[in-house]
Amino acid sequence: MALPAWLTSRKRFATARSVLAGEASAEAARKQELERETRERAAATPDEAEGGEPEFPVVGDVRAAAFFDLDNTIMQGAALFHFGRGLYKRKFFRKRELTRFAWQQAWFRLAGAEHAGHMQDARESALSIVKGHRVAELMAIGEEIYDEYMAGRIWPGTRALAQAHLDAGQKVWLVTAAPVEAATIIARRLGLTGALGTVAESVGGVYTGRLVGEPLHGPAKAEAVRALATAEGLHLERCAAYSDSANDIPMLSLVGHPYAINPDSELRAHAREMGWRLRDYRTGRKAAKVGLPAAAGAGALAGGAAAALALQRRRR
Repeated sequence: MALPAWLTSRKRFATARSVLAGEASAEAARKQELERETRERAAATPDEAEGGEPEFPVVGDVRAAAFFDLDNTIMQGAALFHFGRGLYKRKFFRKRELTRFAWQQAWFRLAGAEHAGHMQDARESALSIVKGHRVAELMAIGEEIYDEYMAGRIWPGTRALAQAHLDAGQKVWLVTAAPVEAATIIARRLGLTGALGTVAESVGGVYTGRLVGEPLHGPAKAEAVRALATAEGLHLERCAAYSDSANDIPMLSLVGHPYAINPDSELRAHAREMGWRLRDYRTGRKAAKVGLPAAAGAGALAGGAAAALALQRRRR
């Protein structure tokens, strides 16, 4: 994949594969946004198109944006595992492989953290499953899988935080190790700007079973955010990032407003040491303990109903 010059014109601190993964994901996200803008321009009435009104009115800081991890930050569980369940239902693979997916998902939910071996195994399984299938086919199936397995697992509190950024006129991006196709579907369903995700190689619209670079994980996420910020003209010190995992400390450390959401023990300790804000939406009791961010305003109160109820009970 040929990359624009703006993606490669800086000093590289991460591994070459991390940089490649991050840059490929950023390029894919930019392409999604340009396609969306083209569709919206085409759908505009003549008066709207010629009236000079901006397509995306900016109320807040145009140089700020928000970056959200997906698994266990916006959505309970791992998107890749839910996607695997949907593919099994459609007979993409056998029961033995579904059992492995189920075990990996159970570990993720009980431990509240990513396990490197499980994630690598799931990734390799997914690549072998989609090899030879068309990208368009997986995108169509992904829409159905979102409705079946993911829509009901969105954390209302985190969703409200994302909406608060949108209401302020800021762009909001998912940043996830999940396939960019699945991430794009989730971002669109939630009304977000777009998604940075792992890019699987395709030739002629057909998956080859290989990745471009490496999964968008750890340092690669930071590389993707950095590349996208450069392309968008963002000031990272005015941006916000949200994650549950210590693996995302590189991404969180890039921005001026890092948040630990439903954090694992390592991230919680690091966030406290660094003075980062913590939010926990996993239970009403935990949500009450850490509270809701003032910046989320009415959107957070509406979206994080369980947290607001817990807060009210504490005041009685």
